[in-house]
Amino acid sequence: MAHYGGAGTLESLDIVESLSGVEPDEWNRLAGTNPFVRHEFLSALIDTGCASARTGWTPRFLLLRRAGALAGAMPLFLKSHSYGEYVFDWAWADAYARHGLDYYPKLLGAVPFTPVTGPRLLAESEREREALLAAALELAQDASSLHVLFPTEGEAQLMQRQGMLLRRTVQFHWRNEGYADFEAFLARLTHARRKNIRQERRRVRDAGVKLRWLRGAAIERDHWELFHRGYRATYAAHRSSPYLNLGFFLRIGATQPEHTLMILAERDGAPVAAALCLVDAGAIYGRYWGALEHVPLLHFECCYYQAIEYAIAHGLKYFEGGAQGEHKLFRGLMPVETVSAHWLAHPAFARAVEDFLERETSGIGRYVNELAEHSPFRQS
Repeated sequence: MAHYGGAGTLESLDIVESLSGVEPDEWNRLAGTNPFVRHEFLSALIDTGCASARTGWTPRFLLLRRAGALAGAMPLFLKSHSYGEYVFDWAWADAYARHGLDYYPKLLGAVPFTPVTGPRLLAESEREREALLAAALELAQDASSLHVLFPTEGEAQLMQRQGMLLRRTVQFHWRNEGYADFEAFLARLTHARRKNIRQERRRVRDAGVKLRWLRGAAIERDHWELFHRGYRATYAAHRSSPYLNLGFFLRIGATQPEHTLMILAERDGAPVAAALCLVDAGAIYGRYWGALEHVPLLHFECCYYQAIEYAIAHGLKYFEGGAQGEHKLFRGLMPVETVSAHWLAHPAFARAVEDFLERETSGIGRYVNELAEHSPFRQS
């Protein structure tokens, strides 16, 4: 474990490769309620090998201590590729390669495989957040760059003040406007969209599929195993390899039961598919999907309509359906801008990326406006 000097015992900054030496309560006091940056979730990723040097995600977590107590933390990874990030910089890497330069390793501040906005500088005060960011930028001197994905807007502004470049991307989120039930939500949509959703849901019912919500301890090992089989099968059908293993899912099921929701689809009592969401006090996050067989439109039912129904039933304000997907707009999820921050060590490439981001940001603004013109909601 590397150690960076501070003011005697009053302040130290350490780099660690796991959270085994950090008390969960101490970490979670800084992390807050966001389930993806809590000790349990990040430890599960690391300890089960999903985020490891072998998979190209070498942990380099920053820990700031004052008088021995944890005062700040920042999840960082040294990356040897750009998979699992959802903010795409493959073109930047390719440009480096064409000029005979190494883009990898790069330093990444993010939750692996999770395009959800949340805190990335875990601290109670601006002073500690500034100290963490300064340490990350210093650590990035040994890499090509530093990238912080999906930070909060306040953190992004701090990063911009410290010379990082901001990049805007678009996701689709659903907002609960105090709907009494799913029909009340549908009533807000245009006739065409309302009719389309009802038809889609009817086709799933007509296929003999029934849905169940399983929360926390109700998700037993058999459920996790069948979900993981479907998750792997779905990746295989797309000629890809899954990021997460069964050990990870079992781990979060055991350590974060209050945050886990499985939407189970069954036909004649046998499971055919499942969606896994994470939940906190205000939002439901659509995350993972797996199907053992293809049922037309079941993905939309499990991953969108059931999640919206759950949010309404439990008074949750938001449903985040993951990255990308204009098809979500037609199902009541509206475009929302998300942000990432970037610092590149090479001056010429930094200027080129800055020029590119200026053009891209302008285009993102126009794109969001165009999407809003195709809102599925009736004009009031």
